[in-house]
Amino acid sequence: FAYEVRALRAYYYFDLLRAYGDAPLVLTTLTIEQANNVERTSADDIIDFIVSECDAIAEYLPINYENEMSQQLGRTSRPFVLALKARTLLYAASPLLNPTNDIAKWEKAAKANKTVIDKCTEWGFVIGKYADLWGNNSFGNDEFIFAIAKTQDNSFEAQNYPIGLEGGNSGNCPTQTLVDQYEFQTGPNAGKTFGEVYPGDIDVTDGIPYLELDPRFAMTVVKNGDLWPLNSNQQMSIETYYGGFSGSPKYNATRTGYYLKKYVDGNTDLTPNVNSSFRHAWIVMRLSEFYMNYAECIYHITGDADAKGDYGMSANEAINVIRDRADVKMPLFSGNPSDFLERYERERLIEFAFEDHRFWDVRRWKKGSKYFTDVYGADLVKQEDGRIILTRNKLDREWDEKYNQFPVPYSEIKKNNKLTQNQGW
Repeated sequence: FAYEVRALRAYYYFDLLRAYGDAPLVLTTLTIEQANNVERTSADDIIDFIVSECDAIAEYLPINYENEMSQQLGRTSRPFVLALKARTLLYAASPLLNPTNDIAKWEKAAKANKTVIDKCTEWGFVIGKYADLWGNNSFGNDEFIFAIAKTQDNSFEAQNYPIGLEGGNSGNCPTQTLVDQYEFQTGPNAGKTFGEVYPGDIDVTDGIPYLELDPRFAMTVVKNGDLWPLNSNQQMSIETYYGGFSGSPKYNATRTGYYLKKYVDGNTDLTPNVNSSFRHAWIVMRLSEFYMNYAECIYHITGDADAKGDYGMSANEAINVIRDRADVKMPLFSGNPSDFLERYERERLIEFAFEDHRFWDVRRWKKGSKYFTDVYGADLVKQEDGRIILTRNKLDREWDEKYNQFPVPYSEIKKNNKLTQNQGW
């Protein structure tokens, strides 16, 4: 248990690191007076602590708990601490914490992430179907390194089912900006993004513009005309156009033209006479992340998406493991295009949509002004002739570089004047 606790302590220090950068590093019990006089420890020292803790405890944690006296799921394990070390070193190498682009930091991160890939493969972790990442039985998914399991519940469905459905409250609505990043899988537009092919107003009456898109789109997003949810008691053709059953001007209807499907269990029936519930598993770490992390690292080291470096795998090869999963089968990356990093960042957005990566990725890349300002939703209007026309609408967003890190709460500074504030706050 002591090693599990140390693993969790290291994980929570990673949380502090990515949010605040420098943070107090406290490893002993403090009196109130001592707590109110601690100072912030440098981000580099916190990174060193997390990495050294992971190295120190990894061999004492089991690969899994199948052969332990207490055969429990959801406990910290050896794969967990290897993954935590790899993720921490990726953040340490990224522009926010590595402003001089020290290649040695990318080397450490590449090695750690490749270790996760190699060890997890050896231990039986596999990348299966994208659709199996959520659902009632997802907690046992062989891709998961760590996930948080919840008992039967329907609150997430109640929050995210479309307005108009009984019990639905709209919730997290994917933006048109996200939809525009999905690439076409097949056909004459294969490899191009939705936004490239349809930059202006779009006739979406019959859903034809969305045909042949990356299969992850249909598994992540509910669009106008989709039959949703899955349960036969509530299933309907979703109408997100103005005046539609799930569209404006209904109170709290989607402002973006879309609803969320990923993580939502469509078998959930929210009608009062049924009110069904299912289990959920919220992903913290899964194997695909470390292929993507490795691709980013090795590209920064070699500058060539086809170069394998010292680790026997190129950035393209790592990404293609994910794009080639059974129910995705997207065209594989090849060559060394000048816009590789942009393509990589798009792939990471699509693969990990709504998994709590994008918020932090954009900050560690210091690209908030690029990705968080020009954000668009969609207005769908039904014409007199019955056609439904989609027009992009810009959503109010602003960005300041100080947003790359959180402010230290004023309440904490008031108690301890030795705590310094992050720049700009």
